[in-house]
Amino acid sequence: MLWACILLPQLAMDGVLRHHANADAPLALLAGPPQRRMLQAVSPAARALGLKPGQSLTAAQALSRSFATADYDVAAIERWQQFLAAWGYGFSAQVSLYYPRCLLLEVQSSLRLFGPWSQFEARLREELTALGFQHRITAAPNPAAARVLANAHDGLAVTDTGELRQILNSQPVDRLGLPHEVATSFSRMGLRHLRQVLALPRDSLAKRFPAEVLVHLDTLLGNRPLALDFYQPPDVFDARIELNYEVESHQALLFPLRRLTADLAAYLTGRDSGVQRFALHLEHRDLADSEVQVGLLAAERDAAMLFELTRGRLEQVKLPAPVQAIRLVALELPTFTPERRQLFDERPQQSLPWEQLRERLRARLGDDAVQGLGARADHRPEHAWQLGEHRQGGPLPVTGPRPGWLLAEPQPLHEASLRILSGPERIESGWWDGDDVRRDYYLVETRTGQRGWAFRTVDDEGPLLLHGWFA
Repeated sequence: MLWACILLPQLAMDGVLRHHANADAPLALLAGPPQRRMLQAVSPAARALGLKPGQSLTAAQALSRSFATADYDVAAIERWQQFLAAWGYGFSAQVSLYYPRCLLLEVQSSLRLFGPWSQFEARLREELTALGFQHRITAAPNPAAARVLANAHDGLAVTDTGELRQILNSQPVDRLGLPHEVATSFSRMGLRHLRQVLALPRDSLAKRFPAEVLVHLDTLLGNRPLALDFYQPPDVFDARIELNYEVESHQALLFPLRRLTADLAAYLTGRDSGVQRFALHLEHRDLADSEVQVGLLAAERDAAMLFELTRGRLEQVKLPAPVQAIRLVALELPTFTPERRQLFDERPQQSLPWEQLRERLRARLGDDAVQGLGARADHRPEHAWQLGEHRQGGPLPVTGPRPGWLLAEPQPLHEASLRILSGPERIESGWWDGDDVRRDYYLVETRTGQRGWAFRTVDDEGPLLLHGWFA
């Protein structure tokens, strides 16, 4: 087997920065009581100002005041791990959050689908970068070894057990994932690398150190399997972004909206599903949430499309008060069926597929402005179609040719040179709904060569009534 470890060293910081329009601005995350606030994490731009984790806020402000602050939220770290696990589920059925701030993925069974590991790894890095998360990736024959290698390497992939043993032997003891007091004890004993620890008698290690130390070393070398709980994606998507200030315009809401819809698309891809209906909640200080419902005619998961549709709906809503937070909730996640496309698409590059164009028109103009035409099993021409979604209620009757343009009201035909090409075709129907018709229809051609569909009521000697034109 081959396991990949994706280490997320700045998960708390990345979770905050990805909600900022300017991710390069100096930022520090604070923890501790109000009277003694400490810097728990700093962004690269803040580190360039001389700030570092463990400093007091007072000391940091003495160095510079040109940095923003936010709370270090432990619960947010858990939420981001769950989100990234849902993303990773799209690459492997075995995803584990056994270690904090990292993902373990069994990737051997996925190589046939995603290509060789180098190509697979490049795709993981590309998508993680697009999502806004810093990362280190390693691969090894067992998950414990992959996690330990990520402590000191990035991009290292070991597929052979013998090669893995050689690399681990040279690993420093403080990078083996051992408890701090155990690693300190090894260092005081003059044991700097794993090979020196393994050279000691097992009985001696068992007497001097807790049993968990030998268990960890055996797991690291692949001699003992690691019991993992695998992630199962939830059946709903619920994400919220708290804004840094009260927003009063739609334009200022577009950045967090784009991030939410991108997260939704990544989540849907991971669980191989789509979304057909979701709600956008705009939270206000003293008023109830403003709710924007977004409904689609078919399940979708394209990030750009979801953003455009939600943006169109949002811009139609008048904000009753400034917005403090924005939340996206999707409770129904149906199966996603990819669009069937031709191998050689002849559409111009700038043109949209019909499904995306239809949804954009509905978002811009309203649900009632774009209607579909559906066929109905009825012989009467004026009742053989209906407005609504593109659905067919049942088997349609077998009929002759029908015109593409049906007139709203039949018009008398007085043309003397009218030529009857075929007919009559009698239609008798509608006795059950009070709109009974008894007509004889003819295919006719005018003097100019235009073909029409005309009828005469049974037992009526009047002129033919034009009901529609053929293309």
